[in-house]
Amino acid sequence: MATSCKICAAPSELYGVVDLNKPCEIPGGTRPPLSGVPVYYRRCPSCGFLFTDAFDDWSEDQFKTHIYNDGYHVFDPDYQTARPNGNAGIVANLWTAHKAGMRVLDFGGGNDVFCTSLRANGFLEAVTYDPMVPEFSSRPEGKFDLVTCFETLEHLPDPVAGIERIVDCVAEPGAVFYSTLTQPADFDKQGVGWWYVGPRNGHISIFTKQALTLAWARHGFKTAALSDGIHLAFRTLPEKWGMKVS
Repeated sequence: MATSCKICAAPSELYGVVDLNKPCEIPGGTRPPLSGVPVYYRRCPSCGFLFTDAFDDWSEDQFKTHIYNDGYHVFDPDYQTARPNGNAGIVANLWTAHKAGMRVLDFGGGNDVFCTSLRANGFLEAVTYDPMVPEFSSRPEGKFDLVTCFETLEHLPDPVAGIERIVDCVAEPGAVFYSTLTQPADFDKQGVGWWYVGPRNGHISIFTKQALTLAWARHGFKTAALSDGIHLAFRTLPEKWGMKVS
């Protein structure tokens, strides 16, 4: 039986199944034993979005128990320091000329490593917000010139609602600088065996560029791919940034 696509509502049939413990493939990484719990993915024939409804009814406590637990770093070793420090370097380089007057919010940041680096680099304000991390689970007040959102969209069981929460934090003009890998050209060949599909890592929403465009457009935002994994979403970009994207 088909289920409506979570992005465009087109009828989407079952596409593939993996074990709950399938992680993203990491060179030299640990592969856990099979859990025996199947996770069924559907793929939209219209926008290409790959999704599962296996976690739609999960509470935050269930996610914290089964996915974002003390063992999470084993399956995403770059999560704690390497990725946030690397991302901070990219943001600092792109916005260095404007940092003294910028408010930055890191949405879904997990820890404060990214924002600590930006504050040390001279940004006016850089704060972390992550509902899954108790010390950063309170949404900061006000709007932010730049909202960063790294490796978060693929974790959202309800991507449209999740993007709405992100959009609500963005000043106008302002932008969201985010990362998520889009499906490769040979995805039909790889299917759910593609390394980025991994429920153990929480990767349950896998986008195409078309699906991203439609998801952001529902909130009046455009999105531009700066690479296969890095994107910029906005209604209006601040003129002073001098950024030309299409």
